[in-house]
Amino acid sequence: MNKEVPFRLVSDFVPRGDQPEAIDKLVGGFQSGARRQVLVGVTGSGKTFTMANVIEKLCRPALVIAPNKTLAAQLFSEFKALFPDNAVEYFVSYYDYYQPEAYVPRTDTYIEKDARINERIDRLRHSATHSLLTRRDVIIVASVSCIYGLGSPASYERLHIHLRQGDSMDREDLLRRLASIQYERNDFGVKRGSFRVRGDVIDVLPAYEERDALRIEFFGEVVDRLMLVDPLTGEMKSEVRDADLYPTSHYVAAEESMSEALKSIRAELAERLVELRNDMKLLEAQRLEQRTKYDLELLSETGYCTGIENYSRHLDGRNPGDPPYTLIDYFPPDMVVFIDESHVSVPQISGMYRGDRSRKETLVGFGFRLKSAFDNRPLRFEEFERKVGQACFVSATPADFEMKNAGSCVAEQIVRPTGLTDPEMEVRPAKNQVQDLAAEIRRRVESGQRVLVTTLTKRTAEDLTEFYSDMGIRAKYLHSDIDTMERTDIIRDLRAGKFDVLIGINLLREGLDLPEVSLVAIPDADKEG
Repeated sequence: MNKEVPFRLVSDFVPRGDQPEAIDKLVGGFQSGARRQVLVGVTGSGKTFTMANVIEKLCRPALVIAPNKTLAAQLFSEFKALFPDNAVEYFVSYYDYYQPEAYVPRTDTYIEKDARINERIDRLRHSATHSLLTRRDVIIVASVSCIYGLGSPASYERLHIHLRQGDSMDREDLLRRLASIQYERNDFGVKRGSFRVRGDVIDVLPAYEERDALRIEFFGEVVDRLMLVDPLTGEMKSEVRDADLYPTSHYVAAEESMSEALKSIRAELAERLVELRNDMKLLEAQRLEQRTKYDLELLSETGYCTGIENYSRHLDGRNPGDPPYTLIDYFPPDMVVFIDESHVSVPQISGMYRGDRSRKETLVGFGFRLKSAFDNRPLRFEEFERKVGQACFVSATPADFEMKNAGSCVAEQIVRPTGLTDPEMEVRPAKNQVQDLAAEIRRRVESGQRVLVTTLTKRTAEDLTEFYSDMGIRAKYLHSDIDTMERTDIIRDLRAGKFDVLIGINLLREGLDLPEVSLVAIPDADKEG
């Protein structure tokens, strides 16, 4: 890991209101060894700016956990702007669409895992782990997906390829090593996670990059030059003295580790088949044997198979029941954690394990998976508590759990740095509410301001957007069917004034910071939800 690099917060603003006192109290708490603290701040009191100041003063790697992708994207954008010279990374689930593997015994229906991976988010996840292993000035904004199994950080780091100008290295050996860490050869064009070979020149586009490919030039058996080039045009950008190439998958294992893993999987399979046959579950035994042997053959030949994460315990060398490796394990021990909107995030973290376990019990019981699939799981809450050293719960309405764990280590932000008071609330009749709201929207638009409208269902959000658009109002909707990265673009466009009204579900629970918004409308406010 590189030498210490300080965090440098860049902003035209300085802490005001209750922020200076809150910053000093939180920094003092972390430095004195407090395990849990709470930052209680009313909406608009600048809790994100307070967190940024605490991170700068502590100068330690930080993990910021948000309850959803939308809020995570906004926090990522804000921290990126506040720390332009440091590594601010984004780590959320990389699925645009995800249908988990499942079995419905009542109808004898097997549902195969189906997923669509977002390449951009996958790159950002690799960029996050790469930054953690190569530098200390790192802030990672993550959703609760950071408590899911990720693969061993030791294996991930051990299998990386270090290159230095002037080092002796056999070209063919380098090509074999690239293939062993899941890089694909593509001599027609370099895409992320692939390499191209032209004589003594090898171009590699790492899994965590999209703009800079690494060109490796050999002279005999010596690495003669290392350059960063444009992957499309091949134009040289700069020359470097050394470079690191990390695997394209977090689930990788060295050849000797894979050999041991295959033995371990075969031993578990033999043991499980005896159990099933003794219980006269012959169909389940045949199903499990066929599926597992097919996976074993793929792992043996290619080092990868669909659903490889279900064998992660064998690949990592863990014992049954041991907690999986997660993003948290890639951090150094002195990390600090901020759990934003903790009144929502903490219950989410607590509930992840039980839902995953229930689904897999059916798969294991009916012979679709080995019992080791149970160990590919999110952390239990008590495991999360043990892994996280020092943490700060951040919320306007912290629950009893957070307050009890923090004890006297509570910092409050009641006075906003802007001096603004709580917004005025007005209740109007539901009759003609859509037309009434349209008139209010036009008044706000004339003043150059924006509007949020929160609805009960996705369909209502879409229909209302269409209705207002037909009236000439620039409106867009936002809900869970929108791709992760597109949500970020929508929020940015609202702030930039490309449209005036954002309509969606639970917008008030997202924790969004939108100074341009001067009206929040809640149609059908009397209905549950």
